[in-house]
Amino acid sequence: MVDIVVPSLGESVTEATVAEWLKQEGESVEADETILELETDKVTLEVNAPASGVIEKIVAQTGDTVEVDAVLGSIKEGAAAAAPAKAEAPKEDKVEEPKKEEQSNKAQEAYKEREEKRNQSSSSSKDESANLSPAVRKLISDHNLDASQIKGTGKDGRILKGDVLAFTEANKGKSAPASSSSASTASAPRETGPREERVRMTRLRQRIAERLKDAQNTAAMLTTFNEVDMTGVIETRKKYKDIFEKKHGIKLGFMSFFTKAAVLALKEYPAVNAEIDGEDIVYKNFYDIGVAVSTSNGLVVPVVRDCDQKSFSEIEAGILDMGRRASEGKLGIEEMMGGTFTITNGGIFGSMLSTPIINPPQSAILGMHNIVQRPVVVDGEITIRPIMYLALSYDHRIIDGKEAVSFLYRIKQLIEDPSRLLVDV
Repeated sequence: MVDIVVPSLGESVTEATVAEWLKQEGESVEADETILELETDKVTLEVNAPASGVIEKIVAQTGDTVEVDAVLGSIKEGAAAAAPAKAEAPKEDKVEEPKKEEQSNKAQEAYKEREEKRNQSSSSSKDESANLSPAVRKLISDHNLDASQIKGTGKDGRILKGDVLAFTEANKGKSAPASSSSASTASAPRETGPREERVRMTRLRQRIAERLKDAQNTAAMLTTFNEVDMTGVIETRKKYKDIFEKKHGIKLGFMSFFTKAAVLALKEYPAVNAEIDGEDIVYKNFYDIGVAVSTSNGLVVPVVRDCDQKSFSEIEAGILDMGRRASEGKLGIEEMMGGTFTITNGGIFGSMLSTPIINPPQSAILGMHNIVQRPVVVDGEITIRPIMYLALSYDHRIIDGKEAVSFLYRIKQLIEDPSRLLVDV
């Protein structure tokens, strides 16, 4: 028998949720065949069969939270699924399933009764802490909370990150921790209305919410704006798009122009490419640009590495590949880590103007918007030009206003005269 275990989930990721079993007990599998999917707070991971055989037992059910190296199930190596047994299995399951559920419910009720008694003793916090995930335990420790006062909404009443954050928010400003009953009331979900639907947030969505809120709470965030005349880029694309696509097999888009412009501007204003680490500023002499991608599961930011060393075609190919795999949920965790600066394009959805939120630990993010024909004054005359509004959100703790405004103006110069990108002036 070979155990199916939770693989390494990447740096700083300690737990995942079982999203879906693609194979069931009694089904045959081949070595390295995908048998289930795990959802982390960053990506969806596929778990492959460690050996050929038959799924003998599934331990972790869909929706369960599991940690690295936890056993998910087991495979009977070398065995093959028997057709008759497989056909009869559903009938047996239908008869026995209620008994199993009944036993499980009784066991859960007995467990809850024991837990309630433990909560009344002085050792309550220690007992509950043992059942917490490392991430939740750290969060409770950081906020100096009592786990017994937090109502868990996870399976079997397990405390999740969201429960701790909700409890902290509900008791913010109070001189002493709230009682167990008041905490339960504060963290309990409200009653769902007849025309409402309640859906559990995915781990990815929960993580996005936490990171964005942390960015607002931690960074001294400010946004500066400018507008850019897109005539030069549009004419350049129109002139070379057919030749470019024929030679490289990919379309010439706006993102490669803005990525190249960002790299040149980052070299001139290194604070925008730096990050704060404790009491130090870490300046980065490499340019890994994150490109925000909207998926059905939420916003992810895959990173295109070493953009200063890549050509327009390599950048376009990298962005296209990342976007496609992000939509399919096939991005690796390492592909979304280590970026130094982020670009987000709300214009593809019709956004005229926005204030993007920094992607920590980065210090700035560039927001692109839709292109609109607007009347502008050029050489003393009113003319119609394709104009895009740009926004740069930045951490004022590390980037001064002068640097931020100058950085954004530099990007404006490079985009309005794309030839500057070639000669670096």
